[in-house]
Amino acid sequence: MESGVIFYLLILVTAVLYSSVGHGGASGYLAIMAIFAVAPENMRASALILNLFVAGISFYSFYKGGYFKFKLLLPFIILSIPFSFVGARLQINPTTYKIILGIFLLIAIARMLFIAKSFTETKPINIPVALLLGAFLGFFSGMIGIGGGIILSPILLLLRWATIKETAAISAVFIFLNSTSGIIGLASRGALNPIPEIYIMIVMGIAGSFIGSYIGMKKLTSLKLTYLLAAVLLFASFKLFYF
Repeated sequence: MESGVIFYLLILVTAVLYSSVGHGGASGYLAIMAIFAVAPENMRASALILNLFVAGISFYSFYKGGYFKFKLLLPFIILSIPFSFVGARLQINPTTYKIILGIFLLIAIARMLFIAKSFTETKPINIPVALLLGAFLGFFSGMIGIGGGIILSPILLLLRWATIKETAAISAVFIFLNSTSGIIGLASRGALNPIPEIYIMIVMGIAGSFIGSYIGMKKLTSLKLTYLLAAVLLFASFKLFYF
């Protein structure tokens, strides 16, 4: 792969930033792969596999910190896991895939740049709404190859259902479970085809997740890193729409 060093460094940086807030980073990996012209049929599997490692390590970190609440997670995963499997089994048109992915990347940018960083007061969760949101997020997560945390996190925060740290813990395990379901869905139709460089990407992802989890738990921030990733996502989304 051309510019391999830059590619792997971007994977590392993405894993650092996303894992610091309990995310797997699939939307970022997809953006990077789009920039480097990775074939759409290889992108979903690669992003979901990376999610397993990065989100799993991130969840363990926040779980050890005592921020995980299973009662907040359960309503979302009841329907998200089976719907993620269904979404992953769909074979969509490459143009449609790129448009949907572009839209989700723009949502990711908005989430990083415009959502307040401090939420302390929480409200009881609305179970029926959470079930519907879980089904929606699971379906589209499986279809485009993300874990859904990039959309779940702002919802939890804006509806005041969880604090920042609780959101990170819930999002991490939500991403891990949906990614697992999505991988099974891809494998069931013989479409689990990650790029050959996936092993190097996994190493970069694991290294980045340990760094990011440490940053997240120690309450360190890196606005410049956030803006850099947002720029990458913005560039990739325009590239997807344009081409």
